Order: sequence, then structure tokens, then C-alpha cells
Amino acid sequence: MSRHSLSRRDAFLILLGASSMHLWSLMLRSASPSTSDDFSAVTHLSQVNQLNQVNHVVETFTTTARYTATATVTHTAVQTQVVERPPSSSSDGWNYDEIDKIAGGKSDPSDPLPQSRLVAHAPGWTLVRNLYMSNDTLYIITPESPVTPSRSDPENSRDRKPDYYGPHGEDLTYGYTTVKGWPEIRQMTSTGLSAVNSPENIAMREPLPHNFRYITMEEARKRWGDAVVKDERGVERKESRVWVVQGNSLLFNDPSQFLRHYYHFVAELFFGVSAFWNSAFLPSTSSKGDSSLSFHYSTNHPFTPPPMHRAIFIHSNADGWRDNPGFNRYFLRAAYPSLTVEHEEDWQDRVKASVEGVAPGTSGERVWRFPMALLTDRSASHRGHICGSLTQRTAAEAWDEMRKLGKLRGIHVGGWWAPIREAVWKFAGVSREGGVLDGEQIAFSVDQTHVGGAAKKKEGKEEKEVVDVGEEYQAALPMPSEVVITYISRQSARNRKLVKEDHEGMVESIRELVKRKNEEREVVQARVKKAAALAAKKHGGAPKATSSSDEVPPPWSFEVLEAEHLTKDQQVQAASRTTILLGVHGNGLTHLVWMKPTRLSSVIEIFCPPGFAHDYWWTARSLGMRHWAMWNDTALTWPEKPDVNYPDCFQKNAIPVHGPAVVKLIEDRVAGKV
Repeated sequence: MSRHSLSRRDAFLILLGASSMHLWSLMLRSASPSTSDDFSAVTHLSQVNQLNQVNHVVETFTTTARYTATATVTHTAVQTQVVERPPSSSSDGWNYDEIDKIAGGKSDPSDPLPQSRLVAHAPGWTLVRNLYMSNDTLYIITPESPVTPSRSDPENSRDRKPDYYGPHGEDLTYGYTTVKGWPEIRQMTSTGLSAVNSPENIAMREPLPHNFRYITMEEARKRWGDAVVKDERGVERKESRVWVVQGNSLLFNDPSQFLRHYYHFVAELFFGVSAFWNSAFLPSTSSKGDSSLSFHYSTNHPFTPPPMHRAIFIHSNADGWRDNPGFNRYFLRAAYPSLTVEHEEDWQDRVKASVEGVAPGTSGERVWRFPMALLTDRSASHRGHICGSLTQRTAAEAWDEMRKLGKLRGIHVGGWWAPIREAVWKFAGVSREGGVLDGEQIAFSVDQTHVGGAAKKKEGKEEKEVVDVGEEYQAALPMPSEVVITYISRQSARNRKLVKEDHEGMVESIRELVKRKNEEREVVQARVKKAAALAAKKHGGAPKATSSSDEVPPPWSFEVLEAEHLTKDQQVQAASRTTILLGVHGNGLTHLVWMKPTRLSSVIEIFCPPGFAHDYWWTARSLGMRHWAMWNDTALTWPEKPDVNYPDCFQKNAIPVHGPAVVKLIEDRVAGKV
């Protein structure tokens, strides 16, 4: 007997100890259920491993004294890694059974290779139940064979199907591969390369077979199903080649090119994640009728979507998503404090583990299964109509798909973004007061025929209309308790500065406006106070309500922010107080995502005429806020939106702006004239 072999006594003691632990865990579990799905799954897996290991030690000891416990651990670990946490163990009201219903099928938790199912899709945003990866290739397992167009077909000639051909005749048909019930591969993924606006680069970002594949169930079982192998002693055993990455995953297939930018990281990538993830599991409420008003005006989120457990940056290292000012890391830890973050090095570990380091006599290939994953891809989003042709915002594809399905909660007040917004407020020490809106109360006070666009009747039936954002909906929101104008100055930045005199003139004009408005408020306050005193005297001390014409307007204030001189908390706090956000096109305007929804919430973005970009225009509108593009003394807003334009002066340091024109726009906005 070797020095490391187990005696009968050792085996018996191990069996007794493991059995006792198992019995105690069963009694404790029945008395106090676990509050964590992941913990219960890991605990269950650990118990199974312990019992299997001991049972196998006892069994093999009678056969040969040289079969050690070390070999047994390796054996049982391979068998038990395919266990998925029990679908009914969710403590937050969600489980995989519910998700399977949405995806239109049932996954057998005992099947190591369940079929993939599509939960939701928009170009660049694909939510999948059971996504697989082996050797850096993502796989979708389907019952049917995929179909790829052939360029040998006369209908697919270059004249008729130019998209099938690269600039130098490259065959791009693979990206158009599809299978029943699933989108084209190019609408889901790409090669993940950095983007350059050239025909060659666009063709290089089209997906290839080693990036993504549809695979039939039959082929998948041949490659990764249980295999019977023999060890070095000729003993046969089953080896499962499927390894489960427990929990729900975000797979970001983007390069670091845009990840290191605060706007693209927060207001594109995670904006889209929030719109898609927080909406996909909701029932549809597609009507614009009276009954759905509370849904469209609510920031409350009684519904809790499935938790996100990890984010994997497939093509970015740890520095690749962190911006220089540090707001990306601040945001991610504030909004998702428990999220595990993995990078390209971690992804490559899994890639290599799927093909390397296997024991002698084994199959030589493994596959990782993600029980639920949201795959995002910037290049794929730009192939969609909303992003590619209309907005150039990747999140717009996710947002608009959920809007069309009637699942975008609180569309007029950013309700779909509210859980993230409120989490960051809390992290920064911001009160939720004024930022959480009760949709029922707003719906009750709204003129439903005018604002709600009451559901049309057609041939005696209610016609379902897709709800949209617009100024008429924002008009139903409460007034802010204070009108706060926040100007994010770029005068100390490297580029995109205002003409020095224009900057100073605008600041002075706004200060004069605020002073005048507060003086006017004092006059109204004095008049109301005097009227209340006279009424009290006339009625023997009983107060008498004043007329609405004497209603005291809110106070005004003005702040000039230079972000580099403020902490992250201070910046979020300032944004949360802001009613009208003003500034030259730039990263600082991303703070609009922390503004509270009110009747007056607006963004005024200054461009060098005739420059324009969709970034903050789309972001503001997606949250139900108004946006104006300021060209010196001219203000443009939806639907008279300018075309995208990057003139030579766009990045220069001599951008003109007319202070009195900005003041008039602000004053008219607060007065309800625009």
C-alpha cells in the first residue's frame, strides 16, 4: 500500500463526516432557505462532490489499494460540474423556469447540453438562454441546420446582393447565416476589431466561422456529449465535456476603442444593457391608452429582473474600459456593487482550458455553457437601421426594440434607467426625493385624451399604438422645487472651448437672469404674504387660499462646474439638482443621466455652427427630456433637428455663443413657451 493510500478506517471516517454534514445541511436548509442562488448551488455541488468522493473511495478500496483519493476527486469533479443550480431556488422571485417560458421552451436541468433559446434580440443586443463557447467560438445549439447564402446562386450576384461582397471581392455571406427563429449572425456579433470608417475595415469586422456558429443538437452531442474513456489502468468511465459558468453573464464583444470613454461606457453600453435587461422580462404594455399611463410615467420598479452576476470584456484588459477621469470605475462599482468583472485574459483562460490541459485518454475538447447571457456588439448595432442610419447610438437599438414591444417601463421619465440612476444617487449621497415618480398619481392628474393619446378605436376595437417620447408627455410631470441651471465649462479643457469673451458674456447674462427671477419671486412672495394676512384678518384668523395667478414661483440658482475640480460624488450631486444642463458638446454632458425627471428637465448643447452629433440629443430624449442644439444665437430642437456634421471648427477653441440668446431660451423654457 502506498504512503498516500486510504485505510478502511480513514475511508469510514470520511464517509461518516460527510454524511453528517449532508444531514445537517438538509435540516438547516429546510429551516432557513438560502438567500443566494449562487451560494446554494455551490453548497449543493460541494456536498455532492464530498459524498461521491467518499463513496468512490470506499468502493475502489476493496478493488485496489493503489487507487488514491486524489484520482477520485478529479473523477467526480468532471461529473458534477454540469449541475445547474435548481431553477426554483431563486430568492428574488426569478428562476430559469420563468425565463424559459419567455424564451418559448423548457430546459432540462439534468441535460448537460440543453438547446439554446432566444429570449430577446435587437441588432447588437442578443439575450440567450444557454450560450456556449469553445476555443473562442460562440455557439448556438438549435434543432435545425443553419443556412448560408451562396454567391454561386445567380440571385446573389454582386449587382443584386452587393453586401455579400467586400471591397476587393471578399466573400461576406457567412454573416448572413441564419436558422429558423434566430437572426442573421452579423446582427449579433462581429470579429471585435476596432472600427475605422473604411470599406476594408467594415468588411474585416464582418463575423467569421471562428467567431460564431449555429450548431445542430446532433453535432453538439457528438462533440461535447458524454464520452466513454479509459484511464491508464483500462478502467472505463464517463466524461462530460460541458462546464457551466453559473449565473447570468454580460458578454461585451467590443474593443477598448470606445470603452474608455465615459459617454460610450455609461450612456451607450450600460444604457443599452439597462433598457434591454430591465425590459425583456416584462409583459408587453403596448397601448397608448388610459390604462397604460401609469406604466409609462412610473420610476417605481416593483418588478425585479434576474440578477447580473458577471461582466466579461472579451477584447479589453483591465485598463481598457477605465477612462482617464475615473468615472467608469466609479459608475460600475456604484451601480453594480456585486458584479464580478472579467477581462480578455480571463476569457482566454477559458478559451485555452477548453482545448488544453486535458487528461490522457480524454476527448481533447470542452465547451463552456452560459445558462443566460446578454451578448452585446457595437459593430452589429451599427448594422441595424436605428443605430446605423438614424442615431449612431448603439443603445438606441436596445431601447427602441423594447419600446416597440411595449416593455420599456417609464418611457416618459426614464423608468427603465431608474434602478441604476437611484443606485448611483445613493452611492453619491443624493436624496431620492423628487426623483422617484408614482405613475398612478401622474396618470390620475393627466388630461388623458391630450397627453395619453387615448387608444384609438378602429372597427370597434382598440388599436394598439407604440408609445414614444415627446414634449407633450413631459408637460405632465411635476415642476421642480428649484430651477437650477448648471453650466459645465470646458474652458480649462484642451479642446472645444468657447470664445473667451462669449463664455464670460454668457455666464454674466445667466447670472443676471437668475438675479432678476429671484427678485421677481420676492415680489410675488410679498404679495402672497400680504394677501394671506388680509384674508386671515377678514375671516377671523382662518387662512384663505390664494389664486393660482399668485402662486409663488420656484427659486432660481446657477452653477458653473469644472469637473476636474470636483469629486465624483460632488458631480453626481450637482447633476441630480440640475433642471437645465448647459455646455459645449463633450463628455461632461453625460451627467444628464443623473438628472431628476421634471417638467422642465432640459439639455442645451453648444456646437460650432453647423456642427451636430446625436450623442446627447438621443440620450436626453430617451429619458423623456428636451434637448436644444445651440448654434451661436440659434436654438434647434426636435423635430427640426440638424443633420450630423463635423465641421473643421468642431474640435477647435473658438466656438461662438450668444449669451442673451441662451438666456431667452432658458427663460422661455421655464415659462412654458417652448
